[in-house]
Amino acid sequence: MKEVKRAKDDFLKSRANTTGSAITRFVSTALFLWALVLFSSNTAAQSQSSYDSGRGISPAYEGWVLNEDGSYTLLFGYMNENWKQELNVPIGPVNSFSPGPADRGQPTHFLPRRNRNVFGIKVAADFEGELVWTLINGDGVTQTAYGSLLKDYVLEPITIMSESGTVAGGFSNSDDVQSNAPPTVILHGDNMRMVRVGQPLQLEVTIVDDGKPDYRTYRRYAPLDEDETPRKRLEKALRPPIRGTVDRVVGMTFSWFVYRGNGEPSYDTLQVKTWEDTRAFQNSPWSPFWDPPEMPEDGVVRTETIFQEPGEYVMRGRADDGGLTGHVDVTVRVIE
Repeated sequence: MKEVKRAKDDFLKSRANTTGSAITRFVSTALFLWALVLFSSNTAAQSQSSYDSGRGISPAYEGWVLNEDGSYTLLFGYMNENWKQELNVPIGPVNSFSPGPADRGQPTHFLPRRNRNVFGIKVAADFEGELVWTLINGDGVTQTAYGSLLKDYVLEPITIMSESGTVAGGFSNSDDVQSNAPPTVILHGDNMRMVRVGQPLQLEVTIVDDGKPDYRTYRRYAPLDEDETPRKRLEKALRPPIRGTVDRVVGMTFSWFVYRGNGEPSYDTLQVKTWEDTRAFQNSPWSPFWDPPEMPEDGVVRTETIFQEPGEYVMRGRADDGGLTGHVDVTVRVIE
């Protein structure tokens, strides 16, 4: 967005210096800015090649990682086919694991689109067979994901970062990516809270990270040419990059979102999307023209949230360093 703003400012300055009547300059600028708005709207509409609502969810098995104690963790995610609708699927026959306990820590609140490596299930070193996650959508369609220790499903940090778009553009061999460690999120206070409807709840965490990988944006590979006209530079800045694979802005973010629970709380600060919203000009690391917000130097993030509906919620706070993630969960009981 910084490049877009700079290019837009340069264009407007050039219009102010253009010869001709004030009316001519005004009409020219107004028409161009109107075209800019239409361009932005069309870009978002074209990238939204699916549905805003009314579609279902598919569970996904991402793969397994080897733990230091010799055990394994099976990682799961999902694909919500909607671009806007967030779905709630309670634990039970319509959202269950087998064999064994139906509740394995999976979400019941599903954010839009692709969400990778959402939760993990730890299994013993001698685990054999499969863990099956079943979701039954509202139209009765059953979707399943099968978790196993097949060697083809092994996950390394570089694999996780590659699939999420961190290493797009040939950065897989850089030291800042290869040596990256996931951030740690430390919750201040109890992980069980109770609050009334409409009463502010203070959530505070400290994020500890190694400062890797290095920050980068989409525009790092397409710098603006100072010799081009202001109009040409603005058009270039507004042109979304062509992406053959998943790509993203790399930088630290932290967000709270509902992991379990039917309501949608409000926040005192805008929460960066944790799902892959690839449309231009969205509040998402996967969105062209997006810049990450500045993080506190001491790593302490304070958020105030207000619930409008009673019930029990699991709120997840997720830190994303642009490659790997860490999270903390808080169970909140909201009463009248």
